[in-house]
Amino acid sequence: MNKSLIITLVVLAAAVLFGVKVYNNLVSLDEQVTNAWSDVETQYQRRSDLIPNLVNIVKGYAKHEATTLQSVIEARSKATSINVDASNLTPEKLAEFQKAQNTISGALGRLIAVAENYPDLKANQNFLELQAQLEGTENRINFARQKFNETTKNFNVAVRKFPNNLIAGFGGFNERPYFKADEGTEKAPTVNFE
Repeated sequence: MNKSLIITLVVLAAAVLFGVKVYNNLVSLDEQVTNAWSDVETQYQRRSDLIPNLVNIVKGYAKHEATTLQSVIEARSKATSINVDASNLTPEKLAEFQKAQNTISGALGRLIAVAENYPDLKANQNFLELQAQLEGTENRINFARQKFNETTKNFNVAVRKFPNNLIAGFGGFNERPYFKADEGTEKAPTVNFE
């Protein structure tokens, strides 16, 4: 065999092995993003599952607060109807999902504020336990979103680096969107005790 043919075959084999290694790494990172997204959805589902119990407890104490209770129920219904596939996660779909989840957060905030008007409700053990579970769930949601953004960052960096970007383009790997802060949260709220 010709010496240049052997060198060409060795270089070609090395390039193929490198390409396979990069591709497999991108697949692993893609799966990590999908898994992190699943964790986010799991925590939002946990919160959604707690809401009917909280609403039922508050209903017993605050019968005339029907509009607040209805807004929580409607927000939950809307949020659970939005399904986002991790493999087809676009910035628009993520924004729609996040908007629906923010609606739940606002409605729950109003529900907790209503509860402040009912001393017996605030002392109810079931209500206190559910409130603590919701608080814990909100912390889990925040952690899951942070983890999702971190794994998304790792994936996006790998997709954009050279020569990975060549293999990513060939393999159909595209950058993934991040969770972003809500509009207006960059400004500190004004506290006025006058």
